[in-house]
Amino acid sequence: MPALLRPALTAFGVACLISAATLASSGTAFAQAKQAVPAPQAAPAQAPALKQIALTDKQLDGVLAAQKDMDAITEKLPENTAPDQKVINQLDGVAKKNGFADYDDYNNVVDNISLVLGGFNPATKKYVGPEAVIKAQIAQLQADKKMPAKDKKEVLDELNEALKTPVPQVEHKANIDLVGKYYDKLVAALGDDQN
Repeated sequence: MPALLRPALTAFGVACLISAATLASSGTAFAQAKQAVPAPQAAPAQAPALKQIALTDKQLDGVLAAQKDMDAITEKLPENTAPDQKVINQLDGVAKKNGFADYDDYNNVVDNISLVLGGFNPATKKYVGPEAVIKAQIAQLQADKKMPAKDKKEVLDELNEALKTPVPQVEHKANIDLVGKYYDKLVAALGDDQN
C-alpha cells in the first residue's frame, strides 16, 4: 500500500510486521520478510498520532472482508503518490460497504490492529510486547548463517532503529485477546496488504 495512504503506520509498525513474518520460520526468515512487508520507510515528519480505540469483532470482520477489495485498488497506485479523489472515493466505498464510516475509519482500525500484532510472538502466537519481538528477531537474524551479510545488515539496522522509536502502549488491553483470536487471519490478510 502506498506510504501516503497509511501515514499512521510508523517504521515501528512495519518493523513489527517484519518481526512477525520472519520469526515464524528461521530457514526462510529473510524471504518471508521481503514477501510480507516492504522495507520501512521514514515516517512523515509530522505523522498523526494513532488514535487508539477498543476494537470489536465486527471491526475485525470488516477489515478481513474489505482487505481483498482494498488491495485491488491500492495495488494499482504508484508508490509514494497521493491518491486522487476518484481513488479516495473507491476506498471510502469499500470501507462503507464493510461497516466503516469511511477509509480513515478503516485505516484507524487497521493501525490499531497493527499496533497489537507487533507485540505477538508468531511462533507461540502469544502477546509478549513489541520490544521483545524485535529483540528476538535481532537475535535470530544475528544467528542466521545463510542470509547474505549485506541483507542481514540492512534488516538489522532497520530493526535496531525500530527499537529506538518510542512505542505507544496498547491502551485497550482487551484488544490483545481479540487480535489473538483472529491472529492467523489477520497476519495473512494484512501481510498481503503490505506488499
